[in-house]
Amino acid sequence: MNSSASDPCLTVVDENYSFTPEILDLPAQPGPAACTCPILSHLAEVHRELAGVHTGQVATYIPELAKADPDWFGICVVTTNGGVYEVGDSSVPFSIQSLSKPFVYGLALEDRGRAEVMEKIGVEPTGDAFNSISLDPETGRPRNPMINAGAITATALVEGRTSRMKLDRIVDMFGRYAGRSLEIDQAVYRSESDTGHRNRAIGYMLRNAGILTEDPAAALDLYFQQCAISATCRELAIMAATLANRGVNPLTGAQAIRGEYVESVLGVMGTCGMYDYAGEWLHDVGLPAKSGVSGGVIAVLPGQLGIGVFSPRLDRHGNSIRGVRTCNALSRHWDLHLFNRPGTGRSVIRVRSSAAELSSNRLWNPAEAAILREHGSRILVYQLQGHLLFASTELLVREIVGHDDGVDYIILDFKRVLSVNESACRLLAPLLAEYHASGRTIILTHADHLTHLGRFLRRILGARADEILQLSPDNDTALEACENRLLARLRPPATSPQNIVLKDFDLCRGLDAAELTALGQILRRRSYAAGETVIHAGDDARELFLLARGSVRVVIDLPEGRSKRLASFSAGMAFGEMAALDRAPRSATVIADTDTLCDILPLSAFDRLAVTHPGIKIKLLENLARGLSAKLRRANRELTVLE
Repeated sequence: MNSSASDPCLTVVDENYSFTPEILDLPAQPGPAACTCPILSHLAEVHRELAGVHTGQVATYIPELAKADPDWFGICVVTTNGGVYEVGDSSVPFSIQSLSKPFVYGLALEDRGRAEVMEKIGVEPTGDAFNSISLDPETGRPRNPMINAGAITATALVEGRTSRMKLDRIVDMFGRYAGRSLEIDQAVYRSESDTGHRNRAIGYMLRNAGILTEDPAAALDLYFQQCAISATCRELAIMAATLANRGVNPLTGAQAIRGEYVESVLGVMGTCGMYDYAGEWLHDVGLPAKSGVSGGVIAVLPGQLGIGVFSPRLDRHGNSIRGVRTCNALSRHWDLHLFNRPGTGRSVIRVRSSAAELSSNRLWNPAEAAILREHGSRILVYQLQGHLLFASTELLVREIVGHDDGVDYIILDFKRVLSVNESACRLLAPLLAEYHASGRTIILTHADHLTHLGRFLRRILGARADEILQLSPDNDTALEACENRLLARLRPPATSPQNIVLKDFDLCRGLDAAELTALGQILRRRSYAAGETVIHAGDDARELFLLARGSVRVVIDLPEGRSKRLASFSAGMAFGEMAALDRAPRSATVIADTDTLCDILPLSAFDRLAVTHPGIKIKLLENLARGLSAKLRRANRELTVLE
């Protein structure tokens, strides 16, 4: 036992906090002040308030359960991102009893599929006691898997050639949920088996109705053993958080149940998990939940957290009194009610911009840049964020359709999207197909982390998926592709000559014929093959480059062997110009994208111009300053758009 009820021991495991166990009521030790975790503080407050509740009795119909200390009381909350917060008797082991039912039901769904399980077990709530000896009068099935008749049937549906193999699979499954191997409390199992006459009656009723097709003794024995599996309040919370995390244990990463069956498990927990108190529970607490007569309660907020509570004092329904009140208090204080979720559609679009405002890192020549400034609104970029569900995706689709006029290219940036479900894909897929059919383009970027997105879209788009679905690793690559397509349609041939002569460089603006001749005499022509490095990062700066033909890209190295493009230059532009001003070592690498021809101005010759041709040097410096100013204004404009 962690502590007494009056002095709950608090522990937390979370990447955002670093706490060691401490007694809240002790005076602070000397040393730097530490932040108080608000989650732990509230759990401690709830624990203190409800520890004084002494109504209710421990279960006695199973003799071993009657030995429980009625004052045991533990609370644990586990989030889907791995935070663990616990107070009180959270490490006291106890048999999970009916808490086993939703997990074994999930295993039966995995083994048999929904259709076969539904033939044997209904999903309707009942006002009868959990151990009532009755079946649905119309279907002949147990009414749901949360009452004993349905739970025994679910246990019988678990696959395995022998009872031992079935039991091993059940115990192994609980280990994946809890994050460690769980064991059967043999004393509880024997006590339960010795007194389980009512459950045996239910078993033979199921056999008589044809729900069980073999002697029920084996299924009943498995059921008694699964109910006797021992776990702690902390482990219950981890199991609940695993359901909240679509079947993946948030601490170990183990898949405990396939995600597509989690909704079925949570569905019956929501309507039937708290016996004939389920309606009032769903009204007040609003979380799928399950209780057990040993005093355990689990509750699940999908996508966010799981709650585990242990307190053996039960109410007349067989639910833990403190467990029910704890979940109610947490739901109210933290606004956890499932039917009071905030809207998801308002903030899914983080930023909407056009290529006229936020272009790629390719620096186009003046004529091309002018075309993109005028027609860049035909390219829209949507930076998305949060969860793409039906409501949030509907807002996105409505926004795109509303700005459809005059738009030829759309980039959807998924970098900040946390999840995408199938309903979102069912809205996106027709939009992708419609744009493709009309000769327009939608490109999806930064989508590698959303493993379901491509799979869902390909399945919906069918045979034409490879043709319609366009993916790009990042916005820069996608933007340049769209800009190239737009320029190919709008750029007259005269704006893209094969060779740029000296007078057409921005750097040479304002130079007269004599000055151009003088400058040309000190330039050196050099060619580079596609893929060849023109400048190495870290090299001493000795030259300024005028790109007469081809294109180059500027890249920097990132961690883990990755690189990022900072800019690309087309013919008619100069690069390496910062060195003419500060003479610092090269800060980036420049690589030829195509076969490239450069006119090179040695910086030593540039320096001598101050003596031989001061007018040329002044004009070159003015043009350098003008170019740097334009780049700074562009950066400021992009920052404004992103803000």
